[in-house]
Amino acid sequence: MSQKILRIILGTQPAAEVFATYRATHDFYREVQYREELKSYSEWYYMTAESNRKELQKMRGDINIFGWFNRRKR
Repeated sequence: MSQKILRIILGTQPAAEVFATYRATHDFYREVQYREELKSYSEWYYMTAESNRKELQKMRGDINIFGWFNRRKR
């Protein structure tokens, strides 16, 4: 009987060790999620910036109709 109790006592991990393992695992998965979200945001940002650059180049080539109506008379 005492061997069974001894085996149970020696076989269990201390609570601090269990919580340390849990915390490390939790931090790891949070870091993975953060990096995936950052990568996704960065891809969206660069695609949007490229789209805006192309649109700006197109707008610079357009005729400035508003400028025709907004000229000051001298």
